[in-house]
Amino acid sequence: MTPRPADGTAATDGLTVGAVASVAGVTVRTLHHWDAIGLVRPSARTTAGYRLYTAADVARIHRVLVYRELDVPLDRIADLLDAPSGDATESLRRQRDQLRERILRMERMVAALDRIVEARDTGILLSAEEQVAIFGAQWRPAWVAEARERWGETGQWAQYAERAAGRTADDWRSITTDVEALNADLAAARRAGVRPGSDEANALAERHRASIGVYFDCTHSMHVCLGRRYTTEPGFAAYYDGFEPGLAGWLRDVIDANARAHGVDPESATWR
Repeated sequence: MTPRPADGTAATDGLTVGAVASVAGVTVRTLHHWDAIGLVRPSARTTAGYRLYTAADVARIHRVLVYRELDVPLDRIADLLDAPSGDATESLRRQRDQLRERILRMERMVAALDRIVEARDTGILLSAEEQVAIFGAQWRPAWVAEARERWGETGQWAQYAERAAGRTADDWRSITTDVEALNADLAAARRAGVRPGSDEANALAERHRASIGVYFDCTHSMHVCLGRRYTTEPGFAAYYDGFEPGLAGWLRDVIDANARAHGVDPESATWR
């Protein structure tokens, strides 16, 4: 049927801007903009002079939409549509390669997000057997689930999960080696009578705080809060005292003294 504009004037073959907008799934304003910048101009007219879109114009609109879906800028779309066939083909190949690269980046991002989600849910991306092999026979994989139950809604757990998501078994082995060396040095310092507040003790306190920082950012105030648990929670006390009798209490004193040196009062320290 020959389209008829709103004023009732007869028209040549073509579609009004409203009809094309409906068919193409764009707004009338968009079509007016494309007309204004010369991207797609209706090439037919009614007998009264109103512009109409021919089948070729509509086909060009659909080509524009394809390029828009590929995020090609409008000025580049015009160049592609009007370029000689060979130039347009080469440009399309480049666009295709860029799109493939983007897809690969997005796939890597999805994989990374999947690992973060899994780490937030499970705590560590290692099997129970791998955990015991890396962390030692005394390790209990259930501890991770218990930690998730206790701290899973905290910002620190979120940080831990984000960092754990990117770690391999070798990364965990390296972390474990560092912790073992730190615990040995803490025990040796306790046996040697190193005084809390001394330069040597403060250096050990900073090493210990950095070992916590592997999992989440640990302020001096937060470090003090952790130190309290080393003497008040049996599990923590048994862990440190297993390296050297009295180590848990000594380590708490060392942490407190180091915090004071950094302007934190251990008596009023909070988890912040």
